[in-house]
Amino acid sequence: MQAYQGGSEEAFRHLFDRHSAKIYGFLVKHLKDRAQVDDVFQNTFLKLHRTRSKYDPSLPVRGWLFAICKTVMLDFIRKRNRHQAEELNDDYAPTPAITNDSSISKTTEQLPEQQRRVISLRFNEDMTFEEIAARLETTPANARQLVSRAIRRLKILASQGGK
Repeated sequence: MQAYQGGSEEAFRHLFDRHSAKIYGFLVKHLKDRAQVDDVFQNTFLKLHRTRSKYDPSLPVRGWLFAICKTVMLDFIRKRNRHQAEELNDDYAPTPAITNDSSISKTTEQLPEQQRRVISLRFNEDMTFEEIAARLETTPANARQLVSRAIRRLKILASQGGK
């Protein structure tokens, strides 16, 4: 590893040959899709390259490399889950008809107080469900449900022309 830190390509090839099969096997066990495994595998060695100067020679190379791999994999999973959560959140976003309607404030005024409040917290103050839950002293799941109900009610009101 010290030779690789010094810029030796041969040292990198040696590290790769020695550890790549174990890293790949670890990823296959933890990720479902081969394309995901390949992405995380490639990013692991890219991160190794980018952070090679931070390696502490008193630590085992294999452990350090697996720590990098685990971090890259967890970042990938978080990003994937965040993307999936954003897709789910689309269910909680106002429809374009509601967003573009000039009478949205009039329609929102017709909601019960708690629904007006959660809509305001979610969309005006751009709070997460966790932040809304803390503000309302409830659980994030309940906050998500409150927002969902309020949006469904807004859609109904908007389709009725704000009546």
